[in-house]
Amino acid sequence: MNKAEVSKQVNPEVEQMAAQMARDRAMAARWDLDVAVFLFAVLIIIIILLFEGVGLEIVAPVAVFGLAMVWLVGWRRGRQLYQRFYDEELNKLKEELKKTIRGVAEETIEEKIQKALRARWR
Repeated sequence: MNKAEVSKQVNPEVEQMAAQMARDRAMAARWDLDVAVFLFAVLIIIIILLFEGVGLEIVAPVAVFGLAMVWLVGWRRGRQLYQRFYDEELNKLKEELKKTIRGVAEETIEEKIQKALRARWR
């Protein structure tokens, strides 16, 4: 099997593996300190509004808007991180594949040389 055949067979698997690894890394990094601080700021604003006697008609939309913004920021950050991590993982896996292919090719050449030497000695 030559390089092109190995590359064609493994390429979808490599892409799928890179996508899964990138997705896992992005999900873990999506909620960082900035998002947590923003969420606590929204919570503090809601608590202050409630203690000041502001009606629920005003506090509820502020809370919903704050939670929506937290979700939007987290989602956007996750999408950006996913793309970056996907590119990194794909490049890393392609390099590993190239090393493996080189190793297989070198072993094949080495095996051919050994067989030729054994045939000569017999």
